[in-house]
Amino acid sequence: MAAASMSTVQLGSALTVPLFDRLSALGTAGLRLGWAGVLLLILVRPRRRDVTRRDLLACSVLGAVSAGMMLFFMLALARLPLGTASALEFLGPLAVSLYGPGHGRRVWTASAAVGVVLLTEPWHGGLDPLGAGYALAAAACWAAYILLTQRVGDRVTGLKGLAVSMPVAGVLGMLVAAPTVAAHVTWSSLWIMLALAALSPVLPFALEFLALRRLTTSAFGTLMSLEPAIALLMGLLVLGQAPGPAPAAGVAFVVAAGVGATRTGARASAAPDSATPAGPDHGAPPQAGVPETAPLA
Repeated sequence: MAAASMSTVQLGSALTVPLFDRLSALGTAGLRLGWAGVLLLILVRPRRRDVTRRDLLACSVLGAVSAGMMLFFMLALARLPLGTASALEFLGPLAVSLYGPGHGRRVWTASAAVGVVLLTEPWHGGLDPLGAGYALAAAACWAAYILLTQRVGDRVTGLKGLAVSMPVAGVLGMLVAAPTVAAHVTWSSLWIMLALAALSPVLPFALEFLALRRLTTSAFGTLMSLEPAIALLMGLLVLGQAPGPAPAAGVAFVVAAGVGATRTGARASAAPDSATPAGPDHGAPPQAGVPETAPLA
């Protein structure tokens, strides 16, 4: 289920890229966020009494960060191959693993740094600097997303936090995307984006929710560290983006850093009583030092 979750996230991203010419990167991101918010409101149906005013504020901030994560990642995908953009975005949760509470061994910082150098190939000067900047901005949003999800997940039960934060992300995404998408959206594109929103992020959240009931947080985080490699594979199979030797090696170094940091830095698993899924993304508060997926990407 964890592998299927990562695969659907990256498949959704790969299938979105061909729509950039029709709807733009911002338009596709805004529509996916909007549909995801609608779907989760219908499926989870949160009620006002489910969250306090303080929790509502935290969920709203989480929604803003979630919107930024997807918008920046889609902008990066318009300029970078899927594998490269995903690996650069993964530096956000990797930084949380290395330097957050319960941090992993800093030796993995060197592995991540080598990976970034190989991914960007500064000796060629071929990497789009603006695309890399968008990917790093998405990485910063992902890091903030993990920390906020942990805080919200401790206070809001089940998927209710997600059902509150995602509509906020949808509204913000549509506001940003409206100027570019209004003149180009059609009924067919609306239904396509609805299907893509169901494919990612709605389906991955459900799969992660179930997976976390069967895996330790350390094992789950280690599996999630493989996501840049899955992105590289999806880019090759769906988009025909064949990486060169250096970028492929760079993804391997980033994956190794993620696996190593997670295995050495994850907090001890919670007791069974307190491990009941409660987070706004996949139901359980993410453990510090455990990279999360990029459900919105």
